[in-house]
Amino acid sequence: MMKNYLFLATFIAGVFISGVCGYIKSEITYWCNQTPHPQPCEHFLGTNSNHGPISQKPDFVKALIQATLERAKHAGSHTLTLGPKCRNAHEKAAWADCLELYENTILNINRSVDLGHKLSQVDIQTWLSTALTNLETCKAGFEELGVSDYVWPLMNNYNVSSLISNTLAVNEGGDSLDVAPTPQSLGFPSWVKQGDRKLLQSKTPKADVVVDKDGSGDYKMIGDAIAAAAKRSGSQRYVIHVKAGAYKENIDIDSKLKNIMLVGDGVGKTIITASRSVGGGSTTYKSATLAVVGDGFICRDITIRNTAGPKSQAVAVRSGSDLSTFYQCSFEGYQDTLYVHSSRQFYRQCDIYGTIDFIFGNAASVFQNCNIYSRKGPTKTNTVTAQGRSDRNQNTGISIHNSLITKAPDLKGAPGVRTYLGRPWRSYSRTVIMKSRLDGLIDPSGWMSWDDDSALKTLYYGEYKNTGPGSSTSKRVDWKGYHVIESSTEAAEFTVGKFIGGEHWLPATNVPFTSGL
Repeated sequence: MMKNYLFLATFIAGVFISGVCGYIKSEITYWCNQTPHPQPCEHFLGTNSNHGPISQKPDFVKALIQATLERAKHAGSHTLTLGPKCRNAHEKAAWADCLELYENTILNINRSVDLGHKLSQVDIQTWLSTALTNLETCKAGFEELGVSDYVWPLMNNYNVSSLISNTLAVNEGGDSLDVAPTPQSLGFPSWVKQGDRKLLQSKTPKADVVVDKDGSGDYKMIGDAIAAAAKRSGSQRYVIHVKAGAYKENIDIDSKLKNIMLVGDGVGKTIITASRSVGGGSTTYKSATLAVVGDGFICRDITIRNTAGPKSQAVAVRSGSDLSTFYQCSFEGYQDTLYVHSSRQFYRQCDIYGTIDFIFGNAASVFQNCNIYSRKGPTKTNTVTAQGRSDRNQNTGISIHNSLITKAPDLKGAPGVRTYLGRPWRSYSRTVIMKSRLDGLIDPSGWMSWDDDSALKTLYYGEYKNTGPGSSTSKRVDWKGYHVIESSTEAAEFTVGKFIGGEHWLPATNVPFTSGL
């Protein structure tokens, strides 16, 4: 008799468990079918038991981010093992980029599922956009150095890109559409919020350390001051005053170094200069004279140059710093001068010089009251922008507002050079030029395609109320993705206030800005 009871209990338990498992599987299938890549979604959510019931969209988003994080960690660990398989310096360089980029990817996915804080939808979208951009950058390093035939196939992505893309798609329709960053993402110290702003307003703010190449400061090299900042406790604002002079060094401010502020003595006076390039064996990512990833970065009154010349990609500044600001700076190079790599960025009263794709990347970036100079290069074709949005749900793009696009002095004596406002680096490239002066150097068609026409339907390029001899839209391209913006409501989506939520974080920097049109 006891055996019959045991058999019946076991049978009922089996039916119950089977029913629950079937329900959970059906639940996962239902949600995953709403994503662009349902198969990896269903597989990895089904094999990840860390998530609870998925009855609502927030539950699904959280579970999907957790599964994505696990896959990213797995892919990062796999990448780490590939170093010995690199056969030459080029492969080693691209592999080293990927190690760094996977580390940053994991960081951004991890904070997107921070259970200890209430996160805004826009923060999550920003951080996941950065994570996906990092993986694209990892792949690009192998391609540009010509080694994709061997090592890149070994860099198994483990469906991380697909899972990030899925999360971007479902989070895009989240409940909160507020563009305000959550408080913990701002990273500004309490003394800034309390109104002690004289430090940022004065021409030469009170500095934590002074860099002077002649030896009168705390350090002779900027890199040494950055190393000292890494040893400080906490993440309060750390101000480095770089006195006038030319500093020949490559500066790297990594993700652990938050709230760094570099203040120079003025454009053309304080100069950071170096000459790495793809032609010299670097990746585009690592060619930067100044590279910054740590959040809350501010740079003011400094010229940053890459002097490698016009023959290959050579970055002056690369920024992946979230909520970063550049004020009264000059960026000087040729191809790929300013790499707005990822996250939210603001540029005010800056000068940018270059030839090909010289403002490029996949950040959410706004340029306001800037001077953009097309200069003489090795070809008769210049392109101002190359925006790299690869997923339609990334909240990224380049917005140029109330600025000037004109000839650099060296181009004035070089007739026949055609300058275009941009070309699509990735399928969902997004660039808007608003209320700016476009001089006569702009080709009447305005924009040019990449190697093929595949992105012309999916990109978003817009012009709104520009002036100057190059602003006429009568002969512009007829692409489906190109727009002459007539509505102020549509144009307002690309302003400081709407596009990067600047009203919520820029006041703490005391950099002037216009929030709306």
